[in-house]
Amino acid sequence: MARVQLRRGEEGRIKRGHPWVYRTEIETIYGAFEPGDIVTVEDRRGRFIGRGYINPASMITVRILTYSRDEEIDAAFWRRRLAAAWDYRRRVLAGAGTDAYRVVFGEADFLPGLIVDKFGPYLVVQTLALGIDRFKDNLVEILDELIQPTGIFERNDAPVRKLEGLELRSGFLKGPFDPQVVIQENGLKFYVDLAAGQKTGYFLDQRENRAALQPFVKGARVLDCFCHTGGFSVHAAHYGAREVVGLDISAEAIAMARRNAVLNGYGDLCSFEEANAFDALRELERQEERFDVVILDPPAFVKARKALEGAIRGYKEINLRAMKILSPGGFLVTCSCSYHMPEELFLEVIQDAAFDARRRLRLLARRGQAPDHPVLLGYDESRYLKCLMLQVI
Repeated sequence: MARVQLRRGEEGRIKRGHPWVYRTEIETIYGAFEPGDIVTVEDRRGRFIGRGYINPASMITVRILTYSRDEEIDAAFWRRRLAAAWDYRRRVLAGAGTDAYRVVFGEADFLPGLIVDKFGPYLVVQTLALGIDRFKDNLVEILDELIQPTGIFERNDAPVRKLEGLELRSGFLKGPFDPQVVIQENGLKFYVDLAAGQKTGYFLDQRENRAALQPFVKGARVLDCFCHTGGFSVHAAHYGAREVVGLDISAEAIAMARRNAVLNGYGDLCSFEEANAFDALRELERQEERFDVVILDPPAFVKARKALEGAIRGYKEINLRAMKILSPGGFLVTCSCSYHMPEELFLEVIQDAAFDARRRLRLLARRGQAPDHPVLLGYDESRYLKCLMLQVI
């Protein structure tokens, strides 16, 4: 097994639990290896740190799988890790009223680069790094044995695979079946397109935040910006909103949102429009429209640290416009799914927007991702979702 020796002083972050070794932290590599092989990571003095898979084509050159010298990366290892992830979900989601959730959350489940989502009786699998992709067939076989899904779909069309030198592909790993499925969430039903939907088809991480709308929307006029397939919109209608307006730039998402509203009996209460939310918010302000609740759940504005400055402007703009169309005492639910936008900075941006809008804020809740997307301490990248619930005075 090849040995990856770190530069002097570079081992601290990794020993504290961060599972990535960057190219710039490596002093030298001893021994022959192929990209995707399992290698040992050691400090400058040759002391063992961990074991993981290597890809010299990636800036993240090694992803740590184990910190135990005695733990071999074999078939039994993969079975233990997948069984532990599956047992955890069954425990934390018992009685949650959903049949759709994340089964494996990559590094936070000590399986770097692997995403597995469950949608009713089906699984969607992503292998986003070269090392884990090499074990895909074994992993799918174990998942099939453990969970016994009706079908398994591969969504390896994520552009991040290109950074690992991997091809983009998608298709059936167990099937075929109709990839448009219906899931249960918080007592509601939603169509999900496993083959063509965003990410793996649906944003499972917002499940509990959608349920948290309940105290704020009864009798309210609600605007749901970046509504995707209507998750927040349909929940708002279910919890008693008198009117819900959803906006999204994707025609496909809007069509699915309408289907989801009808599926739950809220087709007359919910209306959806294909629109750029930035432009729509400005136009609603110009028309002096007023809403009791505005929901902002945009896509990731910050996919790299160098984009942070532009993202700050974007977040400030949409939140300022939202505050201007909120009735006094109305509620703002505002989200960021960008790891590079830390929560404290996100709060500062919201406060700046409130100052410019001449509104005052009361912070009612600071929320994050659902527990099927656990946060691994020492690996801050696993804590990415921020959801602030505010009253705008």
